Amino acid sequence: MANEKKIKVTLVKSMFGRGAKHMACVKGLGLRRMHHSVEVIDTPENRGMINKVSYLLKTEEV
Repeated sequence: MANEKKIKVTLVKSMFGRGAKHMACVKGLGLRRMHHSVEVIDTPENRGMINKVSYLLKTEEV
């Protein structure tokens, strides 16, 4: 657990007018507003949420 890979995720497009499931994925990643960045652990669950709303995000490996 000490050597977990992380991904930096930044919300670059607005969530306004998006579907409820897409908004839930963004909130599940911990993003609150535009240009807000968080680091999440690289797990299959987080990858799935990132892939679902990839058109709203900018990602980079840390």
